[in-house]
Amino acid sequence: MEIPVPLRRARSALLLVFLVHGVAFALLVTRIPATQDQYRLSDAQLPMFLAAVPILAGAGSLAASRIVRRIPPYTVVRVIQPVIFLSLVGVGAGDTMWQLGISLAVFGLLTGAMEATMNMTGVAIQRGYGKSIMLRFHGASSLGGILGASLAWAGAHWDFSLFALYAGGIALLLPFSLAAGARLGGTPLAPAPAARTAAARSEGRKEPWKPLLPLCLVLAVAVVADSTATNWSAKFLEDTLNSSAAMATVPYSLYMLTTLIGRGFGDRWVQRWGAAAVMRAGALLAALGFTVIAAAPGPWAAVFGFAILGGGLSVIIPQVFAVGAHALPGAPDTAVARINLFNYVGFLIGPPLVGAVGAAVSYRVAMCVPLVLVLIVLLAARSLVPPAAVAAAGGGKPAADPVEPGDPVTAGAPAAPPRSG
Repeated sequence: MEIPVPLRRARSALLLVFLVHGVAFALLVTRIPATQDQYRLSDAQLPMFLAAVPILAGAGSLAASRIVRRIPPYTVVRVIQPVIFLSLVGVGAGDTMWQLGISLAVFGLLTGAMEATMNMTGVAIQRGYGKSIMLRFHGASSLGGILGASLAWAGAHWDFSLFALYAGGIALLLPFSLAAGARLGGTPLAPAPAARTAAARSEGRKEPWKPLLPLCLVLAVAVVADSTATNWSAKFLEDTLNSSAAMATVPYSLYMLTTLIGRGFGDRWVQRWGAAAVMRAGALLAALGFTVIAAAPGPWAAVFGFAILGGGLSVIIPQVFAVGAHALPGAPDTAVARINLFNYVGFLIGPPLVGAVGAAVSYRVAMCVPLVLVLIVLLAARSLVPPAAVAAAGGGKPAADPVEPGDPVTAGAPAAPPRSG
């Protein structure tokens, strides 16, 4: 199939948007200790400020579902990303709690809306391509996270102030963001006037949550597992396996690398075996990774476990959004925004839960908590396939609005048997 030039342009632009977003987010989260020092926050105050970010991000995600009824998601992306940069600079520029509170509030709200509308735009582009490309977008974000963490390390190494780091980083990112925003959109992504009018008329209609609940659960579980790796890998190696401080930084880096590799190849796997099968395999691989980590006799065994974990989790989160867009055929943007809310639910639950179990029992036992949770993906697997795909496999009545031919969600499902005369 010949891909229209505007659609290819939108795809490359969104890849850049995801990458730049990953850099900006990593700049914030990797310099949290410096932020605590600059604002003189106690250990009791810091968690309150940090918890406010995902809570407000959830609110921003839900707000995005209403905004996009009148404004295309890619337009929201273009407007919001530069403002997120300004809020990041605000974090670096202030020195009082109210300044930090305002900056983080803006960052949280807009990040939630940004991540929801980025995924909405990605789903729309994927539908235009007729094959899985969603993992590449999230792979770009993972690459951005690695670049952002490297930039933050350089700033800490050369003793840059937070303001100098953030202002300098944003000065580098802003031209790329503006250029990508200008290239987003075009005819393939712009809703038809009739569709926009219908969306405006249905603004008061309530879409059901029930079809989304299995996907919301899967996303929350995947984020709990992901946040366990990113928040507790270093402490697990240092406290449980008695590794050096330098060695304790290796699991996170390798986890991010295998996540990037998995997302780089994941679209091909989805096209060959289908989204549900790939997500099941990812859940099994993630469970294996946690098993290796929990039973690791030494640091290098745990590092290997975190590498396996990154490969397994890499394919789950992007596909939740791609499959979720079909759960509400008449309101895919609403589905994506609602599912995205559970990204932040998982982030709020994961680190405190694992930390509490680790402190009360041991961190080996704590690693078994996400191990058990990721197996929920296997139990929810049938719900991860939209009704049309189930029907195609002989599993039920077709949906009124079937999935389009060639859609990556149903790739790998057996064709419906020919109807006998």
